[in-house]
Amino acid sequence: MSFLINLKTFTDSRGNLTVIEKIIPFDIKRIFYIYGVDKSVRGGHRHHNTIQAAICIQGKCTIFSDNGNESENFVLDHPAKCLIINPEDWHTMHEFSEDAILMVLASEYFEPSDYIFEPYD
Repeated sequence: MSFLINLKTFTDSRGNLTVIEKIIPFDIKRIFYIYGVDKSVRGGHRHHNTIQAAICIQGKCTIFSDNGNESENFVLDHPAKCLIINPEDWHTMHEFSEDAILMVLASEYFEPSDYIFEPYD
């Protein structure tokens, strides 16, 4: 099942610095980001192999995750929150704020055959 991790953040009078180092449970092969989303629902799939780490680096969004046994909505509303999405987690991304930028780190290169679009019953 998907789970949240907190990214190490250093804060002082100059601002904040959030570090992604030695905490992502996979080697990163691809990075993409989603922004300028209207009221649409994004995602709607799971994977055969790809593990993902989702970070809303600006604004906020909600990610629904269902692994066939349990489901949960995760609100990403701070750039130090990171949601790990396992391959079996059928997920959608929704409720994007107007300024939201969702960055996703992926364990695999893009491969159309890795996607499973049917949700669990």
